[in-house]
Amino acid sequence: MVYNPETSIFSQEPEYRLNVMPNVLILRAPGTNGDAETAFAFRQAGAKNVEVLHLNRILESPKPLESARILCLPGGFSFGDDIAAGRIVATKIRRYLADAFRAFRDAGKLILGIGNGFQALLQSGLLLDDDATLTWNASFSARWVNLRVVGERCVFLRGIESMELPIAHGEGRFVARSDAALQSLDAAGHLVLRYADGDVAGACDSTGRVFGLMPHPERYLDALQHPRWTRRVPQGSMGLTIFRNAVTCFE
Repeated sequence: MVYNPETSIFSQEPEYRLNVMPNVLILRAPGTNGDAETAFAFRQAGAKNVEVLHLNRILESPKPLESARILCLPGGFSFGDDIAAGRIVATKIRRYLADAFRAFRDAGKLILGIGNGFQALLQSGLLLDDDATLTWNASFSARWVNLRVVGERCVFLRGIESMELPIAHGEGRFVARSDAALQSLDAAGHLVLRYADGDVAGACDSTGRVFGLMPHPERYLDALQHPRWTRRVPQGSMGLTIFRNAVTCFE
């Protein structure tokens, strides 16, 4: 709200103020469970007009993509992970929304996939052009992990060298189409986020504006959310930094 001292009336922010920070569009589907947390994270990062829409709304008309600058596919178990994690969302994107999503990407806007959203981005071909996917872990993993950032390409990871984030997934093991493809992706600077053991935790496209990761930054926005917050002086959260990097990218 904006206060006008001449009229003593509060009014909605004018349109030009809404464009100072980018509009964010978060797509959910049946089984998605990270949309509310992700919307909160973007708002905490300063984003204006954060909207959560069902995937079916975009299938009816991709027009909401026109006003958004950041598109996010959040975590969860979309469509119950039937067939494979993220596969049904990816198939819908590939068959009905590929042109609209590519136009969004090619316009210099940002796309973020978290957990199940990362799985969908890879399987839709929007990220890494079908050169890689995510498959089963040895077991379901739900824990905090140490991560390191590789290179400076990814917009979302600027200013971050290492961080801790929680993971919770059964299909998060990154595999490439071949050993040669993996080496090529690595050499080209696409594998921008690694676990402590060197396995791939996140990847971006050649522009650094399309990024997917298996850990959940929306679940670590404040130092008090860390399981060991009582045993050390809170140092803040790199999870929130990821969202701030996206929001401030358009300043």
